[in-house]
Amino acid sequence: MELILLPLIFGIISFFIPRSWVKTTNVLFAFASLVAISIKCVFFNPDFMEIIYDPIAHSRIGMTFEFGYDGIGLIMLMLSNLVVFLVALSNFNRTEGSSPLFNGLLFLMQFGLNGLFISQDAILFYVFWEFTLIPIFFILYWFGAKDNQRNLLKFFLYTLLGSLGMLLSILYMASFSNSFGYEDLLYSAIPAKAACWIMTGFLIAFAVKIPLFPFHTWQPPTYATAPMAGTMMLSAIMLKMALFGMMKWMIPLSFDGLENWKLIIVILGIVGILYGAFIAMREKDIKKVFAFASISHLGLIAAGIMIFTMQSLQGAMVQMVNHSLIAIGLFLCADILEKRFGTRDLTAMGGVAKIAPMFGFWYAVITFIALSVPMTAGFIGEFFLIKSIFDYQWILGVLASLTLVLGAVYMIRTYQMSSIGALKINTFQDLQWNEITVFVIIAMLAVAIGLYPSLVLDFVKPSIQNMLNAVKDSNTLIR
Repeated sequence: MELILLPLIFGIISFFIPRSWVKTTNVLFAFASLVAISIKCVFFNPDFMEIIYDPIAHSRIGMTFEFGYDGIGLIMLMLSNLVVFLVALSNFNRTEGSSPLFNGLLFLMQFGLNGLFISQDAILFYVFWEFTLIPIFFILYWFGAKDNQRNLLKFFLYTLLGSLGMLLSILYMASFSNSFGYEDLLYSAIPAKAACWIMTGFLIAFAVKIPLFPFHTWQPPTYATAPMAGTMMLSAIMLKMALFGMMKWMIPLSFDGLENWKLIIVILGIVGILYGAFIAMREKDIKKVFAFASISHLGLIAAGIMIFTMQSLQGAMVQMVNHSLIAIGLFLCADILEKRFGTRDLTAMGGVAKIAPMFGFWYAVITFIALSVPMTAGFIGEFFLIKSIFDYQWILGVLASLTLVLGAVYMIRTYQMSSIGALKINTFQDLQWNEITVFVIIAMLAVAIGLYPSLVLDFVKPSIQNMLNAVKDSNTLIR
């Protein structure tokens, strides 16, 4: 239970720590959580699920309060704790890093994320899903741009109302089961028509959070006005909650509804790939460029998950890790440029690489990682996903593969406009030690997974296979 108790305790303590100590304790607390989950990874057997808490009886309303994780859940736990550590490190020399309020909210978010990834009860999953909205809302409200109230309200209402669809689906599922426990729901006899409606409710919640085209309209303006840490948390890990939910909860628990929605969501994912890429190629606001790029990348992952094969799910897991690393790196670069230039307008930037060679180098490294060049994690993830879509429908696979070409266009354009060409600023502070450390960690992990993809592929393969077998067995028993 330390996976959820540690961040909860750290969050409460952080509210009362003297301001002069906050930025140091923030990094130490985040590192302690990362070490704790790393130890879990070292001693974890991917062939089995690790049960943290398994009560003998459930409550009167059917809640089981069961916690546990398999390889998929543990990868997500590792990712969320790594993201929190990188966010804390990125903010070490910024105003937010010295704020007890900000750091307390950051660890409460980590508490909610960890709770969501280890929940083995549908009601617990929903409670933690909604809980994460509270700290991120206050982070965006108190530390974002002063004119972001309208964007923030849109984000809050979209995600809150979208989540009601998931709650209705959970309650409907429970009418066919003895409890809200994952195993009970998985093996419950849900009619095909009901499964379709259940999947629809889940899809509404997840499509908004991902966000999937055309439910994306809250994302670019929210990213543009959010503080760096808020944007990092949203893009790097909170959006992965929905992708994880699709993979672990939505499809297995309402499998009979998959055929009704598969083609539609795959097409919407590919539309998102093309739409996000084309807008990013013309956008001048650097934060919005990376926001639309995120829509493009996440559309590919969502399409791959809907294919629901071993290959597509493995590719989705690799690409989820890769996208989180890219998001941290790119939005750190965007924030550095915005702070130094005093604007997010790419046309007002240029020549940075000449006077800040360290930043120019690491920004180029992150750009190449985002391009999914060979020997990086993105190359493996996108190859698996595109091949899976191609096997499903070759025309859709060809369209999905355009992400490689279009991604190169908008990423190289953005780097060129911001860092190369005529010098448009007299002074530009180069990278500080904490920023260099973040870039080094991202690069090392991206290359390590690119060279040794089995670090993720083999780790999640038994869990994916068990999930595919369980779905097959449950549908056989029902029929």
